[in-house]
Amino acid sequence: MRRLLPVLALSALLAGSATLAQVDGGSRGVAPVDSGSAFEVAGVIVDVSGKTAEAARYGGWRLAQRKAWVQLSRRLGGPGTLLSDGALDQLVSGIGVENEQIGPTRYIARLGVLFDRGRAAGLLGISAYADRSPPMLVVPLIWQGGTGQVFERRTPWQEAWARFRTGDSRIDYVRPAGTGPDSLLLNSGQVGRPGRGWWRAILDQYGASDVLIPTVRLSRQWPGGPVIGVFEARHGPDNVLLGRVTLRVGSAGGLAQLMDAGVARLDSIYQNALRGGRLSPDASLSPPPEPAPVPAPVAEPTIDTLLADIAASNAVPVTVQYDTPGTSSVANSEALIRSLPGVRSASTTSLALGGVSLMRVFVDDPAAFATALRSRGYEVSGSGAALRIRRPAAPAATPTPGATGPG
Repeated sequence: MRRLLPVLALSALLAGSATLAQVDGGSRGVAPVDSGSAFEVAGVIVDVSGKTAEAARYGGWRLAQRKAWVQLSRRLGGPGTLLSDGALDQLVSGIGVENEQIGPTRYIARLGVLFDRGRAAGLLGISAYADRSPPMLVVPLIWQGGTGQVFERRTPWQEAWARFRTGDSRIDYVRPAGTGPDSLLLNSGQVGRPGRGWWRAILDQYGASDVLIPTVRLSRQWPGGPVIGVFEARHGPDNVLLGRVTLRVGSAGGLAQLMDAGVARLDSIYQNALRGGRLSPDASLSPPPEPAPVPAPVAEPTIDTLLADIAASNAVPVTVQYDTPGTSSVANSEALIRSLPGVRSASTTSLALGGVSLMRVFVDDPAAFATALRSRGYEVSGSGAALRIRRPAAPAATPTPGATGPG
């Protein structure tokens, strides 16, 4: 027994060290871009000449704004008419460079243009925020070399989902950054576990209602040669297959473009599934009903207590999803909502600092409650007993020839 004690102690020490290394070690996190406040038009091709390289580049950006606005206007049901460059400068929040070639007097590029969602929607006379799905946790699984990975280390599939702009999608994606405990909670092993209890705990941690598992299997013809990706759109703890698509790129240098194309195709599959009613949250992921409390003996009620009980029974519970970047935002949001007329009580039931938390609010009238939130400057989506509130994004600076916006 004396000989076993050092071995057991060493094993426990190594296990603890391995756990810390799995959480803290390596370069793993990729912060997702925030694109909920912008319309994006990608793949705008320009070919402009100028007296200097800088003048040609500036002219190319101007032309890209005009072409992108026409495309966006037609896509959203507008007439597709041109606007002045001054008006476009007020609408454009950024320009992303997908590919560019700069010569002494010529500029050839493929650009992406971001338009401020609120201003563009107001000009086109449409709603800035369409109805979206319940929040869906994204677990990007990649298989390559016979090994499956999610957040165990940084992968090109994780990076593609992080840079995907979700503003034009009807899916409300919850995209973890891959830092902290993400690699322990969300890994390739968890994808194969159908147990609802642990999944409920994970979804509650990230403020989501269900899980999406976009999967890609990569195969290479030879080192540096063509790469084939089989992309699968999977959904729920049971890993249900919604659709599959196979894409190919000619060399390993085009892997990033292959991943971006795969993300766009899977997003289209998920949106079609949502429209077809196949992306509804799994009812088994909802928390089980609480046991009925045992009634305790109470004193004979008075008229005042009877009236108070009748008033309380008319209150309607509403679940509110709100952003909590820090601890102060929790107290501030609860205090503001409690101050609204018709609110009986408000308390946070699921806290996710740096993400989206859940608040349980009892109100007299859900419609009046949503109207009161909008009057306080919130953007409110959803209806009835489930609302999602956001603070409007601050207007971005006008793009200049020397800097690009979020790309």
